Amino acid sequence: MLGDKIGESAGKVTGMRMLPGDDYRYLKMEVSFQETGTIFGIDGTNMGTFTAFERVPGQVYGEGQGIAASTDGETAIWNGHGVGGMTGQGMAMSFRFSVAYQAGQDGKLARLNNVLVVGEQEIDDAGNTKTTYWEWK
Repeated sequence: MLGDKIGESAGKVTGMRMLPGDDYRYLKMEVSFQETGTIFGIDGTNMGTFTAFERVPGQVYGEGQGIAASTDGETAIWNGHGVGGMTGQGMAMSFRFSVAYQAGQDGKLARLNNVLVVGEQEIDDAGNTKTTYWEWK
């Protein structure tokens, strides 16, 4: 069940490129981003790259990986996947996703090892991002 809201972050798309798809009828889009915000009340940075492609008309599926880092240098890597779609001109997209983290056994970010995080990320046509995170219980 959807649990408590555990964080928010905002930032910018830092890179985008088109890649050949696995089938000549499709292409993949690679999107990299960097954000600052909080998770479980810890200030830090989140950066990652996801590859997305249109599975059926209007639906974009994506898989990605990245790293979250607290302001004091503690890190956690993440892997996730989600679905969404284009919402306007330019880079505008909206995604719903799930992410699993891998952090050290001790420290502020260790709590991420025991939760599945679900969230939503909005990207506007200028490449600005806003992400909200919830704990799945």
